[in-house]
Amino acid sequence: MAVTPHNNMIQIIDPHLHLFDITQGDYYWLKPENPPFWADKPIIHRTFTCENIELQPPLSLCGFVHIEAGFDNKQPIKEVEYLEQAVSMPFTAIAYANITDEPAVFKAAITALMQYQHVVGIRYILDNNALDILSNANVSQNFSLLAEKSLIFDCQMPLANTKAVSLLCTLLSQTPALKVVINHLGSLTKADQNNISNKWYQGLLALSAFPTVAIKCSGWEMVSRNYTRQWLRGMVLTCVEVFGEHRVMLASNFPLCLFSMNYQDYWQQVIDVIPNSLQQSLCYKNAKTWYNVE
Repeated sequence: MAVTPHNNMIQIIDPHLHLFDITQGDYYWLKPENPPFWADKPIIHRTFTCENIELQPPLSLCGFVHIEAGFDNKQPIKEVEYLEQAVSMPFTAIAYANITDEPAVFKAAITALMQYQHVVGIRYILDNNALDILSNANVSQNFSLLAEKSLIFDCQMPLANTKAVSLLCTLLSQTPALKVVINHLGSLTKADQNNISNKWYQGLLALSAFPTVAIKCSGWEMVSRNYTRQWLRGMVLTCVEVFGEHRVMLASNFPLCLFSMNYQDYWQQVIDVIPNSLQQSLCYKNAKTWYNVE
C-alpha cells in the first residue's frame, strides 16, 4: 500500500514504535517479575495494535517503522509474521538479530528475515555493553553482510561512551556502505536535561562525520517522565545543527511515550515546538527515505 498524501493535513511517518500482542509474544522484558523494574511498567504491559496509534486531524499517520520488541528473540521471524498479519497500513520493520553470532549463523538469520518484504534492517541493543559487543570478533563481518544486503543497523547505545563510539567509528570506516540509525538521541541521561554532556556531544559529532549515519529523536520519557517541551526542542535543534536537516527523524517510542502522555498529544507537542521549516523533513520525509516506507 502506498503512502497517500492528505490535503491540509500534517503528514507523519513514525520511525520508532512497537506493537505488542502479549497473547502471542514472549516479551520477557515486559513481565512484572523481570527487569526493567519501572513502577509504571503496567501501563505498557498489554496488547497494542494499529488502533492505538490512530491520529486525529490535523495530524495524519501515513506509516511507521516497527522496531523489534522481543516478541520471540529465539525466532525473530515470528514477530515479522505477526506484523504482516496484523498491520494494513504502510510500514517497514527493524527485526531482531544478534550481531555477535558466528557469521554463518548470522547470515542464515538475515537470509530468513529477508524473505519478508517489510524487513529493512535489524537491531541488537548495545546499551551499556556497547564496547564489549562491538569488540566481538564477529561484528565486523556481520556488519559487512548488512551493508552488502543494504540493511540498516538500528544502533541503541550511549554516545557518551567515548570508547564505544570510537570503535563504532572504526567499524564504519571499514564498512562505509553500512547504514546506521542511532536510537533515542544516543541514550541521554537525566543529567543531560540541565547540561548536555560534552562526551555525548563529542559522540554526536564523531558519528555525524559518516554520511550513512542518521539519528532518531525519541525516548524522552526514558530520561524523565516529566520532560519539558523546551528541552525537546533544544535537543532536536542540536541534532539538526550537527547532522543536518536530512539525517534527523522525530519518533514516538510508542507505547513507552505513554509514560508521559498519549500518542496524539505526543505528536501535537512535536508539531507545536519544531520550526515549521523542519516539520516535513523531521516528521515525514526523512523516515520515508531512510526506512523506505511506501
